[in-house]
Amino acid sequence: MCEDKENTVEQASSLLNDKASSLLQDNLSSGLSESFRTYRRNLPHWEMPGSIYFITFRTVQGFVLEDHARDIVLQAICFHKDKKYALSAAVIMPDHAHLILQPLKKSETCFYSLAEITHSIKSYSAKQVNRALSRSGSVWLDESFDRIIRDDNELAEKLNYVLNNPFKAGLCDKERGYKWMIMGDK
Repeated sequence: MCEDKENTVEQASSLLNDKASSLLQDNLSSGLSESFRTYRRNLPHWEMPGSIYFITFRTVQGFVLEDHARDIVLQAICFHKDKKYALSAAVIMPDHAHLILQPLKKSETCFYSLAEITHSIKSYSAKQVNRALSRSGSVWLDESFDRIIRDDNELAEKLNYVLNNPFKAGLCDKERGYKWMIMGDK
């Protein structure tokens, strides 16, 4: 895991305003040479170099990530952190995961695509989860939902959503935190 200490919603919430401002300022001053692109599978996907994204991916219907499986997914997310993306927040729920991230430069003129990032996380974690459970088959739905975060208010809103998701689902309380959550540079 990225850290040994569990995050509480209150601890993570205190980082919202600072994180929102610094990430969006970095986005505005990145001096990019790539242009905006769109593509479509079942869902539309928009990519703009230097942008921050809210991403959600779900397990296949009926598949629940038990504790050990959520550990594996968290490890996969942490492995690529600061290599392919800057991670603002992530939470792994029993049947889905949310990430807020900013793809990093792959070269001077190219950023990692969302497809590369999500494929890395989902492919590795699915293989490891299947191995751990002595099973085969899909763990994740093929497609992910992604949204470009447009301003400080939206970033704060999405961070708040991620932080409160386990609490609202009844998986934890604010005092004891949630083991499968990452916030900021931790």
